Formats: sequence, structure tokens, C-alpha cells
Amino acid sequence: MSRRDDLDRFYDLLGKVAARVGGPRRLKRCTGYMDWPDRGVYFFLEPGESRSESDQSRVTRVGTHAVSTGSGTSLWDRLKQHYGTGSGSSDHPHGGNHRGSVYRKRVGEAIIAKYDLHEEYPAWDDRWSSIDRDRSAVRDEEYILERRVSTYIREQPFLWVDVDDEPSADSDRAYIEQNAIALLSNVAEETVDPRADGWLGKYSRSREIRESGLWNVNHVEDEYDPAFLDVFADAVKRTTPP
Repeated sequence: MSRRDDLDRFYDLLGKVAARVGGPRRLKRCTGYMDWPDRGVYFFLEPGESRSESDQSRVTRVGTHAVSTGSGTSLWDRLKQHYGTGSGSSDHPHGGNHRGSVYRKRVGEAIIAKYDLHEEYPAWDDRWSSIDRDRSAVRDEEYILERRVSTYIREQPFLWVDVDDEPSADSDRAYIEQNAIALLSNVAEETVDPRADGWLGKYSRSREIRESGLWNVNHVEDEYDPAFLDVFADAVKRTTPP
């Protein structure tokens, strides 16, 4: 089987997930009160962009959670980190913490580059441990950009599969995530499903993001194991609406 054949199968399985859960969701309409699986793998899609030879929305980020032994992070915990803060946050409603979400950090970097906002957000790439100013002042400074990141991510449709295995680097969740990224990535591979010129990720300072067409950096240059699609197919069968 060719990579294109495996991509076709991958997207066919995503279509089956969508049918099982009633279609993709958007974070702006999701809450922790929904019946999410405890553990799983999620796939964000790009609004308005489809695969080169079909109308299937293309995947732009793959992620999971709790792959360290002993971790108790749930699927919703991770999605909530990407979502950011809600309307009830008294200090920074609809903002977020990009230092707790690599996805938010990467989206913010691309917005900064696209609109030349480096002077407005000089500490965006810094860890808290390297910032010697008052944290509340930094949060206030970065609030407008955090809101822009929230708006962008909450509009991304996403799907997920239920993979309720124990936290481990050898978990099925890690296996699906790593191989899905490697399969979807266009780094050092024939470009399949090219990204639209206006895709925000093309402004990323990360070569891996620009070339892969994904908001992922890890595993974009890996070889994928086609057998992961069988594990993915089993996960699809277990997935139910939240």
C-alpha cells in the first residue's frame, strides 16, 4: 500500500468517527459536563480547507494526553487547556495560558509573525522561570493575544477516538498519535493534500510546522507504521457521542 492509500484509509476512518459521534465538534460549544471518554486521541481540522481530491476536511493537529506513567490527565483536561479560560474568569475571560498548551503557543507565534507583533509580545516564547517581571503584569500584557488564540482554536472542528488504556509512552494512544502525525506530515515526503496559502501555520517560525502542514513538531519526520491503522480502526468502533 502507498502512503496515499494509507491516507485515504485514515480519512475514511475519520469519516466513520464523524458518523458515530454526530459530526465534528467545536470547542466553543463544548463543556466538561459532556460525556467525554476518560482517555483518547483528538484530531483538529481546518475550517474551509479540504483534501486535494475530496471534500474531506484536512487534519491540522493530532494530540493525546497522559502518556507519562502515573498521569491522571483526562481527554477533556487536555482539550480545556487548548480552550483556555471561560466567560466566568474575572481577570481574563476567554483568554488562556499558552505556557500550558503547546498548541496555543504555536498558534500565538504564528499570529505574532503574520502581523509583526514581536514588540507587543516580547515574552511569548519565555518560560515562567525565565521571566523576572511580575507574572500578573505579563498575563495582562499577553491577554489580547491569548483571546485571539482562543478565538482561532475554538473555531477548529475536531474529532476524537476513545482509547482508554493506561498512561504510558507505549500506550495505544501514543502509538496512534505518533503514527498519525508521521503519516499526515509532508516533511521530506511527496506533498499530499497541500495546505492553502492562507493557512496560519505557514507563518510559523517552525520549519516542521510550515513543511508538515500540521500544528505538530514531534514525529513529523518519523516513518509511520501502517499497522497503526488497524489499532485506530478498533478505537473508532469503541467511540460514542459525548
